[in-house]
Amino acid sequence: MSAAGEGHTPEGHGHHHGHTHHHGHDRSESGKRHGRVLTIRANSGLSGDILLAGLLRMTDTGEAETDRLLSAILPELSGTVRLAKRQVNHIGGWHAEVALPHQHEHRTLADITTLIAVSGMDDAAKRLATAAFTLLATAEAAVHGKKTEDVHFHEVGALDSILDICLSCELFTRLAPARFVVSPLPLADGGVACAHGIIPVPAPAVLELLEGIPVRPFPDEGETITPTAVALLRSLGATFGPWPAMRVERQALVYGSRVFVNAPNGAIFAWGPGDG
Repeated sequence: MSAAGEGHTPEGHGHHHGHTHHHGHDRSESGKRHGRVLTIRANSGLSGDILLAGLLRMTDTGEAETDRLLSAILPELSGTVRLAKRQVNHIGGWHAEVALPHQHEHRTLADITTLIAVSGMDDAAKRLATAAFTLLATAEAAVHGKKTEDVHFHEVGALDSILDICLSCELFTRLAPARFVVSPLPLADGGVACAHGIIPVPAPAVLELLEGIPVRPFPDEGETITPTAVALLRSLGATFGPWPAMRVERQALVYGSRVFVNAPNGAIFAWGPGDG
């Protein structure tokens, strides 16, 4: 078992990063949210932009506040994200439209953790984002036979992953759910193009991060789950299983960039008080 999975089984989540259930309720705003549940039902998969769009909806974060949070992460990220309505197969949902400046920096884990540390993010969000990037670096190191500190992020370290991970952690910290329940993750066969050419899916880094996580078959081909998404689920302390008993107060159908022709598209997000 790689270090990517150690201490992050679905049952024993989050205890390495100060994000146990009782810690989440020490924050002043979240006392009234005791017993709240966040669930994600991943119909056709999960990516960083799907998680980001869903959390923007669950927190009801508007454009001005989104820009303020982005500026606190990195000034050049301001104005790069817009939550838009989108239809897929005539069914309306939400989509995060991202327009990033071109930047081809290759960053190490140390570069990224420093960037997070000096940012204006909430301290709890900083811990979660650092944990997610550490999981990614550990998985990439295991795949490529390197030391974690020698991993250079290419796809993962690009601005879009910094954006997806840091803003998602900031929004999740605001929700501070007592329970975070995700459906078993859908996986397909096939391949995906990356810096190393065409590789089989699930991508090697995803495979490393999937240990201990329930999965199910998906009736199409290609990448359904991204490394960014799995690292976020682990660092945010997700448990995996069926719909939790809850009263739905807020819900959204969220689409990613990819469209699968013969299968339900998108992921369902729901938020509300737990029942029992």
